[in-house]
Amino acid sequence: MGLPRKPFLSLPLFLFILTILDLSPLSNSATDYTTLVYKGCAKQALSDPTGVYSQALSSLFGTLIAQSSKARFFKTTSGSGQTSITGLFQCRGDLSNVDCYNCVSRLPILIDKLCGKVIAARIQLFGCYMLYEISGFAQISGMEMLYKSCSGTNVGGAGFEQRRDTALSSLENGIMSSNSGFYTTNYESVYVLGQCEGDVGANDCVECVKSAVQRAQVECGSSISAQIYLHKCFISYTYYPNGVPKRSSSASDSSPSSSGSGTNTGKTVAIILGGAAGVGFLVICLLFARGLMKKKDDD
Repeated sequence: MGLPRKPFLSLPLFLFILTILDLSPLSNSATDYTTLVYKGCAKQALSDPTGVYSQALSSLFGTLIAQSSKARFFKTTSGSGQTSITGLFQCRGDLSNVDCYNCVSRLPILIDKLCGKVIAARIQLFGCYMLYEISGFAQISGMEMLYKSCSGTNVGGAGFEQRRDTALSSLENGIMSSNSGFYTTNYESVYVLGQCEGDVGANDCVECVKSAVQRAQVECGSSISAQIYLHKCFISYTYYPNGVPKRSSSASDSSPSSSGSGTNTGKTVAIILGGAAGVGFLVICLLFARGLMKKKDDD
């Protein structure tokens, strides 16, 4: 008489299989808004024998990070007198408070890593930037170019530059009527975005954006996408041959994501396929174990 079958004997095997299978959703990769665009580091090192600057800088960073969970722009000063440090952060106008905080909270670490201890620094990510400067640091014009990026040559076909210029003109008009200093729009598959620093007046903001637009037209020529960062504002434009994708609140200005539903659907499909593969493997293993047990019973 064979040994009685004991289905529960497959439980250890089942648990073992679960330990070696990863059926959890794939973790999200770093979103574009946290990607580094450029760094600006003063050449002069920060002399700090007593540590007073380090203390003021640490306090400044803490305040800026705390404010980033409830505002998209904040400027403050830490310390006093000749040892004071002024700093600010700004998030892109279409970022949520959570995304703004996630973006800004990375910046102090990046400043220390990329610039070290210097008298002034600015780090720009796609979705936010932070800067600080010690008291007495030489000021620069708000129109000064900090960074530009021009893509390859025009593949938009005949009339592309006219479409781009029309879109950029709409951006100028939109900034003029905007109370927030942030504006996005698109025209015939050309998506444009512009933003001014939060403490810039309306007239100065318009002039800054116009200057950035002119630089994009002259210096980037027929490039199908470009980013122009001036000291007090920045603009970008991108041409999408298949139409401008629907943007989510945390999409990058250079690479807008697909609609939220499309992104979630893709993730769900990946999870389902991964789970199906895992279940299939599990079934095969259980059938194999059942076969071994049956053979043992027959013996």
